Amino acid sequence: MEQKTPLYERHVAAGGKIVPFAGWLLPVQYSGVIAEHKAVRSACGLFDVSHMGELVLRGTDALANVNRLMTNDFSGMYEGQARYSPMCYEDGGVVDDLIVYKVSDTVYFIVVNAANKEKDAAWIREHLTGDCAMEDWSDRVAQLALQGPRAEEILRKLTSDIPEKNYSAVLRGTVKGMACMVSRTGYTGEDGFELYCAPADAPALWDALLEAGEPFGLIPCGLGARDTLRLEAAMPLYGHELSPAINPYEAVLGIFVKLEKPDFIGKAALEQARPISRRRVGLKITGRGIAREECPVYDEEKQIGVVTSGTHCPWLGQAVAMAMVDVAYKEPGTVVQVDVRGRKVEAEVVKTPFYKRT
Repeated sequence: MEQKTPLYERHVAAGGKIVPFAGWLLPVQYSGVIAEHKAVRSACGLFDVSHMGELVLRGTDALANVNRLMTNDFSGMYEGQARYSPMCYEDGGVVDDLIVYKVSDTVYFIVVNAANKEKDAAWIREHLTGDCAMEDWSDRVAQLALQGPRAEEILRKLTSDIPEKNYSAVLRGTVKGMACMVSRTGYTGEDGFELYCAPADAPALWDALLEAGEPFGLIPCGLGARDTLRLEAAMPLYGHELSPAINPYEAVLGIFVKLEKPDFIGKAALEQARPISRRRVGLKITGRGIAREECPVYDEEKQIGVVTSGTHCPWLGQAVAMAMVDVAYKEPGTVVQVDVRGRKVEAEVVKTPFYKRT
C-alpha cells in the first residue's frame, strides 16, 4: 500500500492529479506539466519531495565510512557543505546517487532516492565499520523544493537563513518560525532551495511559501515537471542513466570518482573500467517524433545504443533524449537514428546540458 506524504491533503485540495510513485501517492501535475515546467524556468515552482530518504551516519568513524561507501571524497568539508556522489557495488555498478551533508566531524546527513531507500540503508548498514551507526530519519523529515530564478526573493520574505553557496546549507535555520535545514540544491537546472523540516510543519511551510511566492509567479509543481526539468538540464536519474549495470564513467560522472582516495567500495573495478566502450550522450531529435526510454539507437542498420530518457522539452521547444551509445558515436554533430515505434527518426549527438541557466 502506497504511503502519503504530510502534504497529501494539500495536493488533493489544490487539484493535483495523484499517481503512485516509488511506493508513495504524489501529484504528477496540477495546472499541467508544460505550465509548471515554464514557471520554474521563468519564475518559481514548489515541489513536495518528502518521499526522498534521509539517513544519518554518526560516530567518530563517520567520515571514514562515508569515504569508503562513496566514490567522491568527503574530506575537508565545512559544516553545512554538501557533496554529490555515486555509491557503487564492488564491480563498479551504481547502488544509488546521493547527496551527503557534513553536520559535524562525527555526523553526516545523507539524502537518497525514494525508490532505493531500503536498499541503500541495508547496503550502508552492512558495510559500516568502527565507531559508526546509521539512523533512518526518513519518517522524521519532510522535504520541499523551491526552484526557479525567483526562489531566493521568495524565501527572503520568510527567513534570513539563506545559504550563499551552491551545495551548502544552513543546518539549523528557521523559515517563518519553523525549524528548517535550508539547502541551496535542486534537481531542475535552476537556482533554488531544498527545505528539510518536521513532517508536522510541512503543511504550514507549504502554505507560507505559496503565499509569499504568489506575487512572484510561484505555483505548485508535480512529478511530471520535475522529470522534464531534470532531463532538459541533462541530470541523470537512477534506473535510467544510472543502474547496477552502468558505472560512473559510462554515466559521465567520472569527476565524482576520486581514485586517489586510499580505498572505497568499487575502486578496484573502476580502476580497470577505462577506457569505456559506451557512454551517456545527449541527442537532439531532428526528425519528427519523440524518443522515449528503451528506444534503440542506430547508425543505419547497426544498433549502437539505447535511449535512457527522452521527452519534448517545453522551455527549449525541442525533443531531446539521453542515450547510452558506443563511444565511437559520442562526438557532438554525429548523426544517428532512433527507432520510435518502428520508425527510424533522425537525431544528432549534442553537448549537454541541453539547457543551462545564464
